[in-house]
Amino acid sequence: MKRANYIMMTPGPTMVRENVTHTYTHYFGNSDFDEHFFEFYGKLCKKLGKIWGAKKAQTIIMSGEGMLGLDTACAALTEKGDKVLVISNGIYGRGFKGLVENYGGEVTVFETDCKTALDKDALRVFLEQHKDYGFKYATVVHCDTPSGVLNDVEEICKMLKSTGIMTVVDTVSAFGGTEVKIDDWGIDIALGASQKVLSANTGLTIMAVSDTAWKAIEERKTPIPSFYCNLSLWKNCVEEKLFPYTMPIADIVALNLAVDNMFEEGLEKVIDRHYKIAEYTRTKLMDLGIDLYLKGGYSPTVTAFCIPEGYKLEDIYRHMITKHEIMLGKSYGELADKVLRIGHMGENARFFRMDYTLRALEKTLNELKEIKK
Repeated sequence: MKRANYIMMTPGPTMVRENVTHTYTHYFGNSDFDEHFFEFYGKLCKKLGKIWGAKKAQTIIMSGEGMLGLDTACAALTEKGDKVLVISNGIYGRGFKGLVENYGGEVTVFETDCKTALDKDALRVFLEQHKDYGFKYATVVHCDTPSGVLNDVEEICKMLKSTGIMTVVDTVSAFGGTEVKIDDWGIDIALGASQKVLSANTGLTIMAVSDTAWKAIEERKTPIPSFYCNLSLWKNCVEEKLFPYTMPIADIVALNLAVDNMFEEGLEKVIDRHYKIAEYTRTKLMDLGIDLYLKGGYSPTVTAFCIPEGYKLEDIYRHMITKHEIMLGKSYGELADKVLRIGHMGENARFFRMDYTLRALEKTLNELKEIKK
């Protein structure tokens, strides 16, 4: 495969800083038996816990892309016949339905307008109407990346916990770029990944598990029907110095350096940078006469925009890569042929990169217009 010659302005994977990629040139030894690695792993988990407010909840790093975390959470909490609430205002939100059903869960989907943040008042009414339904847990996506919508996870989770429902939150595309407080908000299982705001390479799932979730896992009537997705194998892996499988030591060392980059900048400054660049991106797009897909609930990490009249999505996408060497993000499902996305998360959320990208997009639209003439 040829070396990529384009800048990834996609909503993950993101650009990776040179000092992080450089770690892959080093030799780190054997992650199965090196006692120093277990200590290193444990310290990194605590660093990640500081980023998303998990002092009580246990942070775990697993080998596998972010979807592994979603699958693992559903495998861990679901037994046949369990009633599960899937809260959705987007493609990834409703995607939890299939994951839960794979493990025998009975799913109820609560869905609101996909063009804005989740309707919390409607959810409150729904929960009151179904207070005796017996939901074991609920799933919700923090940033539904295909549309770029950001949900108020704090209020949603507090609402769910007040009714005795456990919470599973996909914050893969949000945490680090916006505030997350797992302990304070009552998140039982939080899901993250290395290749988004953290700006490390793809391949690591990051999870945080509360005491409530661990208790539910330990009290299962049936074993978790998976090995790779068996969360129970991870609870004491550092103390016992035994991982379920060989860990990708180079990926974890690189992730540690990416996390150190964030701490060096300052976590509050990182979040502030994301919000400023997101606003800058949306403003510039509208100045170009481009419509944003959402009506509200904009994420600080990704923006979806509509294809201007008279243009084709594929033409814009291809021209940006071939002429300007910038890759934008396509979308999925019903949005696949309607929007393109700019990822302003992690190392992508830099003014020099965003300004260059938006100038290239303006040139692309003008150049395509000239070609049509």
